[in-house]
Amino acid sequence: MSAHSRYNSPLTSRYASPEMAYNFSDDKKFGTWRKLWLSLATAEKQLGLEITQEQLDQMKANLENIDYVLAQEEEKKRRHDVMAHVHTFGVAAPLAAPIIHLGATSCFVTDNSELIMIRDALEIIIPKLAGTIRTLANFAEKYKELPTLGFTHFQPAQLTTVGKRACLWLQELLMDLRNITRAKADLRFRGVKGTTGTQASFLALFDGDHEKVEKLDDLVTEMNGFPSAFLVTGQTYTRKVDYDVLNALASFGATAHKIATDIRLLAHLKEIEEPFEKDQIGSSAMAYKRNPMRCERVCSLSRHLMTVVGNAAQTAATQWLERTLDDSANRRISIPEAFLTADIVLSLLQNIFDGMVVYPSVIAGRISQELPFMATENIIMAMVKAGGDRQVCHEEIRVLSHQAARQVKELGKQNDLIERVKNTSYFQPIVGQLDALLDPKTFTGRAPQQVDRFLKSEVEPALLPFKDILEKGLKKVDLNV
Repeated sequence: MSAHSRYNSPLTSRYASPEMAYNFSDDKKFGTWRKLWLSLATAEKQLGLEITQEQLDQMKANLENIDYVLAQEEEKKRRHDVMAHVHTFGVAAPLAAPIIHLGATSCFVTDNSELIMIRDALEIIIPKLAGTIRTLANFAEKYKELPTLGFTHFQPAQLTTVGKRACLWLQELLMDLRNITRAKADLRFRGVKGTTGTQASFLALFDGDHEKVEKLDDLVTEMNGFPSAFLVTGQTYTRKVDYDVLNALASFGATAHKIATDIRLLAHLKEIEEPFEKDQIGSSAMAYKRNPMRCERVCSLSRHLMTVVGNAAQTAATQWLERTLDDSANRRISIPEAFLTADIVLSLLQNIFDGMVVYPSVIAGRISQELPFMATENIIMAMVKAGGDRQVCHEEIRVLSHQAARQVKELGKQNDLIERVKNTSYFQPIVGQLDALLDPKTFTGRAPQQVDRFLKSEVEPALLPFKDILEKGLKKVDLNV
C-alpha cells in the first residue's frame, strides 16, 4: 500500500514540528526501550549481578539497530509488544539476550519511556511558550499607548489601548507557562518496581538485599535523567500524572482559543489582522477576502486539545487496583495528540504575533464614532466649570445625543454630535476646549502605565529563566499549509 492509501494523522503529516513528531515516533519509543534495558543491566552489573561488559557493549552498539519487520512478526506471534521487542533486541545483541529485561515487567519500559517522552515533549513546549510570550510582550510594548475602543458583550465600552488588550492575553499565557513548568517539575520516574510495584522480583535477584534494590532504583532513575522516582507505584505510575500534564496543556488550549477568537473579531472590524502572505488566497470564489485562517486553525486545534484531557481524567478514574490494561490503547492516542496539538498551536501563535498587523486609522475611525457619546460627561463638567447649570446642560446634551444617534443608527451616517455641539449657542463657552476634551488618550486611564508595570513586574521575571535560549532565537516554522 502506498502512503496515500492509508490514513495519516494531519497532526504529524501536516502540522507538527519535526522535533515533536520525532519525540513520539517509533524510533524514539523503541530506542528508549533499549536504553532503559541497557541502564537496567548496567545498574544490575554495578550491584553485583553476573553481567559482562561484553553484553553491555553489544546492547549499546545496537540501541538504534531496530529490525521493525522482525518485531512486527514477533508481536503477531506473541501478541505482546514488549516481549516482541525483547526478542528482537536479543537477536541484534545475542550475547546480551539472556539478561535483557532481567527482573523487569513490561511497564518498566512502557511507563518509564512514556515519562521520558512526556518530559522531553515538555522541554520542547516550554521554551516555545516562553518565546511566544516574549513576541507578544514586544507587541504590547509597541502599542501600549495606542487608544482603541474597548468592548464588553462585544458592545462599545470605554477606551483601552491595543497594548493593554495584549496584556490580557499575556496574563493567561503566563498562567499557562506557570502550570506547564510546574507539571514538568513535578514529574518523577516510575523506576524499577516490578510486577505490582513491590520490587519482589528484584529482591529475589539480590538475595533479599533491600539496600541493593533501593540502590538499583536510584541508579536507573539517575541514568535516565530524573531527579527522583515515585516511592510507591502499582504496576504503572499513577495515571494522575497524565491528567495533571494534559490538564495544563488543555488549559493552554483554552487560552489560545480565546486569543485567536479575539483576533478574529478584530479582523472582522479591520482593526488588527494576522499575517497575510503576498500570494495567499483567502477564498476560491471571493478574491478580495483575507480570511483569518491561522487564527481559525488555532481555534480548531485548540478545541481538540481541550477535549483530549477528558481521556486522561477517565483513565485516571478507572484504574483497577494495581492496574488495568484498558488505559493502554487510549494513552497511545491521547498523550501524543495532546503534545502534537499544543506544539502546532504554539507555532501558529508565534507566527501570528510575529507578523500581526495593526490599522491605527481604522481604530481611530471607530473611536471617532463612539467617543463623542463617551465624552458627554466631560462636556457637561466643562460647561459647569464655565458657569453653566448642570441639569440644563444635561438636557441640552441629551437632546443632541439622540439626534446624533439617529443619524448613525437610522440613516447610516457619521456621528455628528460634536458638530451639533459646536453649532449650538449654549455650548459656545467651551467650543475651544472640545479638541482637548475629545483626545482619545485622555480616555484610556492608566492603561499605558499598567502595561509598563505588568511587563516589568510579571513578564520579565517569568522569561528570565529562558534568557539564553530566547537570545539564540527559536527556529521559525513554515505555516503556509
